[in-house]
Amino acid sequence: MRQRRPEAIALAYGQNDAPVVTAKGQDELAERIIAIAKDQGIYIAQDPQLLAMLSRLDLEEQIPPQLYAAVAVILSWAYWLKGMTPGDEKVVAADPPPT
Repeated sequence: MRQRRPEAIALAYGQNDAPVVTAKGQDELAERIIAIAKDQGIYIAQDPQLLAMLSRLDLEEQIPPQLYAAVAVILSWAYWLKGMTPGDEKVVAADPPPT
């Protein structure tokens, strides 16, 4: 049986109207994206079908409306795991850094 090549897509939401592809890669780059996410405590989902659809997008491209529901499910888990509620990311991203 042929082993699948590692592949990863990173999304950011924050101040954007919809999640945006911020990183994507295969093989060593995918492993590096995943390692960085783990080091930063970022939730990692494994959904091969969603990955296949997201991999068609370019860097800095917003996800299309037809993927909103699938990504919302993943975001809801990420919020829950971090003890956040929707909208918290916009407040945190908008706060100026402490001086």
